[in-house]
Amino acid sequence: MSSKIVELALKKQRLQLQAAAQRVRILHAIASASPAFGVADKARAAVGWAKANPEVLVATGVVLLVARPRVLFRWAKRGFFLWEGVRRLRGAVDSLLAPQ
Repeated sequence: MSSKIVELALKKQRLQLQAAAQRVRILHAIASASPAFGVADKARAAVGWAKANPEVLVATGVVLLVARPRVLFRWAKRGFFLWEGVRRLRGAVDSLLAPQ
């Protein structure tokens, strides 16, 4: 065999070993982030359920309005302020990231 072929075979083997090590690092990074993905998946499923069953949410709201109006209004106020804060934060981030 010529030295060029041996050199290319060694380079190929080194690249394969590097790729295997990179795959292992990527799998470890993904495994460490999987709890966050699980929470995001559960939140997405909850939003999907809420969109599919709005009558349950409305009925719960009506029951709370009749039984505990102060509690309902307190949570509604909190939700409004949270929504407003997210909206303002999104606007601030969009203005910072906009091309100038």
